[in-house]
This record gives sequence, C-alpha cells and structure tokens, in this order.
Amino acid sequence: MNIYDVIIIGGGLAGLTSAIDLSINGFEVLLIEKDEYPKHKVCGEYVSNEVLPYLKRLGVDISKTKADQIQRLVLSNRKGNSVRVELPLGGFGMSRYALDNLMYEKAKSSGVEFKFETVTDVAFEDHHFCIKTHSAEFYAELAIGSFGKRSTLDKKLDRDFIHNKTPWIGIKAHYQNDDFPDGEVQLHNFEGGYSGLSKTETGAVNFCYLAHYDSFKQERSVEDFNKNIVAQNPKLNSFLNNADLLFDKHLAISQVSFQNKNAVENHMLMAGDSAGLIHPLCGNGMAMAIHSAKLLSDEIKNYKNHRSRYQLEKNYTQIWKQTFRKRLIFGSLFQNILLQPKLTNIGMLAVSKSPYLLKKMIQQTHGKPIL
Repeated sequence: MNIYDVIIIGGGLAGLTSAIDLSINGFEVLLIEKDEYPKHKVCGEYVSNEVLPYLKRLGVDISKTKADQIQRLVLSNRKGNSVRVELPLGGFGMSRYALDNLMYEKAKSSGVEFKFETVTDVAFEDHHFCIKTHSAEFYAELAIGSFGKRSTLDKKLDRDFIHNKTPWIGIKAHYQNDDFPDGEVQLHNFEGGYSGLSKTETGAVNFCYLAHYDSFKQERSVEDFNKNIVAQNPKLNSFLNNADLLFDKHLAISQVSFQNKNAVENHMLMAGDSAGLIHPLCGNGMAMAIHSAKLLSDEIKNYKNHRSRYQLEKNYTQIWKQTFRKRLIFGSLFQNILLQPKLTNIGMLAVSKSPYLLKKMIQQTHGKPIL
C-alpha cells in the first residue's frame, strides 16, 4: 500500500520547504503536485533575507545562485512622486520558475517522493488520511495542505473564506528592461491597485500587480488595462514604454482572498497561502510561506515524540497566530492606505521627510532572521 508518514498536497514554497525539512529528519514524505517543475506562477518574486539562514540549513544556498541582491525600496503614488529607502534586512529577487525548481531538486535528493497528479478527495478516518488522485489512493497519519491561495480542495473542506467572492485579480509577466536598476524593488500605485517590480536571476524584471475587479473590468484586456490604467502612473508608464514582454501572455489569478483562514482544517495542517495570505504590497508572502513551513515542520517533529494530534494542532495554531497575526493586520492597514489617494499622498509626504518611518513600517510586515 502507498503509506507515508506525511503527505503534502501542493508543491509551492511551503510544501517544498516542509518536504525537505521533514525528509532530512527521517520522515517518509510524499508530495502531490498537479504541475511538473519548472513553472511560472503569479508572484511578486521578492523574498526577504530573513529566510536565508534557514534555507541554507536545509541545503538550499541562495548565495550560489544568480538571484538579484535587493537592498532598496522605491515607493510611488499615482502621480509618480516617489521615495527611496534602504531595506532593513534586504532580500533577493528570484523567479518562482527557478526557486521552486531549485527546492524541488533538493527535495528529490533528500528522499521526498513526488506524484504529479490532481488530488480529487481527502478523507480523515481512524486517525489517518486517505488522499485520492485519479490513479491511486495514498495513506498517511499526517497531511499538510499547501495548495495555495484558492483551490477546489478548499471547497471540499468547506472552508469559511471560500464561500465569499473577493474582488482582487493578480497579473504577472517578465519583461526585459535594460534601464531597470539592480538591487531594487519598486512599488507603484495606480487607480484600483498597485504594482511591484524587481529583477530576477535572469536579469528579467518581474512585473506583478494586484488590481480591483471594478477597475480591471473597464478594459477589454490586460494589455488595455496596462496602457490605460496602470500607465497613468508616470513611473509605470516609463517602465512599460521601455520594456519588452518576455512571456507569450500575462499570467493571471482571480479571486485572491485576504480573509482569515484556519491553520488547521479537519485535522489537515495548513501552510503557506493555505493558512493565510499577506497583502502582496508587503513583499513578504514568499518568506512567510517558508517560515510557516518551518514552524509546522518543527511541530511535526515534536509530535513524533509525544504523539498527541490534539497538542500538535493546538500548538501549531497558536504559534502561527503569534508569528503572523500582527504582520497580517499591518499588511491590511498598509493596503488600505495605498488604495486611497489622499491617504497615500499624506503617507508619502510623511515618509519623504522621515525615511526612518518607512523602515519601521516595513519592519512591521517582516520578521527577524530565522536561525
């Protein structure tokens, strides 16, 4: 029979991180992911340096890659008025295409087994999970859900947030722009949304934005929206006019939800975006996914000793809230400010006079290095 210690559903950053950590600590791990690597995803592709020590301990050494070393943030309002500040910890720019594949190769070499299929059903009975795909059934004492922002499995688990429609759309593509500086992440406001720009390991610039559907639906296509709405910000207009699209088309994801989620659903342990999603403007979603996987892996390793599912679920829920709740609150606050022009202008004036204030705001959505 296909029996494992832990089955992970979803092979994004959280799923891959948990798989590596648990496997190198003696667990038999199966990771089920619907798409093979490498692949592009809608993502800001900026990662806070807080995760570097932990990743290196897992055998994923970012310093040996060509990731862009990011030290500065540029923030602009709709009129293109901007402020620049040094990031407290810094970060790195790396595509999900490269980072996920790097971690996938590490997971394979660590003994993680992969199945590239779609999970069709999850059942918990007699203290074990039965997880079904179109071709087989797999069994494990523990299951991790790391299937992203929104999934059909969320519906099967009848999660509260899945019943509410959300107005957010995410768009992403890579561009070639020779004028874009190294070592910089930019965040630019436009009507109904905001965009992030940063270089990846190939030198291409990741152009990713979140837009409100009411603003987006005014145009017939992503290209029209970029030209008529996004480009109203002079900074973004300059970027788009001097950049060449490297993808065949923009990637998109709809119904992006920032509502509260439970860290445990029907005994399944949630990690990454499946446990909670910070607003993308905070630039820390990827680091949070990795960190949440670390917290969960630590609790599972403790569970191996005391064997109390109740204690495992209670501990993980508590530590997840303690670690991320404040970040999510500040992320929501910052997004509300950025989407209101008057508040944005007041904020821009304040941080331009005191860049230290912007640094303190950044620190509220970032953590300390994970040692």
